[in-house]
Amino acid sequence: MADKVGVEMLHLDIMDGHFVPNISFGPTIVKTINKITDLFLDVHLMLSEPEKYFDDFIKAGADSITFHYEARPEPIPLARELKSKGCQTGLSVNPDADVEKILPFLKDFDLFLMMSVFPGFGGQKFIESVLPKIKRVKEYIIENNLNTTIQVDGGVDVNNAAKVVSAGADILVMGTAFFGSDNQTALTEKIKTL
Repeated sequence: MADKVGVEMLHLDIMDGHFVPNISFGPTIVKTINKITDLFLDVHLMLSEPEKYFDDFIKAGADSITFHYEARPEPIPLARELKSKGCQTGLSVNPDADVEKILPFLKDFDLFLMMSVFPGFGGQKFIESVLPKIKRVKEYIIENNLNTTIQVDGGVDVNNAAKVVSAGADILVMGTAFFGSDNQTALTEKIKTL
C-alpha cells in the first residue's frame, strides 16, 4: 500500500525494551519487508547497544541505519563502521537534546534524525520546542556545506508538517498520521508539495 501511494521510504523503528520502554521487531521482519518492496529501508535503532546489530540489519536489507547519540555519545567510529559496510548513516537525538553538542558530528552522517516525541510509543503529540533545534541544525548544515539530510519523527501530521518543513526538515516520518488517514494517497501528495 505504501508503495502504491507514493511513499519514498519506509522508516522502521527497532526497540529493545531497554533504551526505550517498548519492544518492536528485529532483522527477520526487516528481511521480510525487504523482500516485498524496493523502497529505501531506513532502520532506526532505538537500542542500548546498536553496534551489536549493525551486521544483522544490513544483511536483512537496511539501506540506512540510524542510532541515538544518547546511547553512543562518541558516534564517529560507529558512523565509519557503517559506511565501511556500505550502509548510509544516521544520528538521532531526543527532543530535550542540546543540538549544539551534535553539530560537529554531522559531517560524518548522511542523516540527522530529530525526534519530536520521546521515543518508544506511537501516537504522541508533536513537541513544538524542537522547531528551533531543527532550524539551528539546518543553518549549520548550510553554513558548512554538508550533505546531511534532516529527518523529523514523532507526532508529525498534516496540521504541523508545513511548520516542520519550514524549520528545515527534508524528510517527515509519519506513522499514526499516515496509517490513520482515510486517504493515504491524498496525504502523501499533499506532504510532497510542502
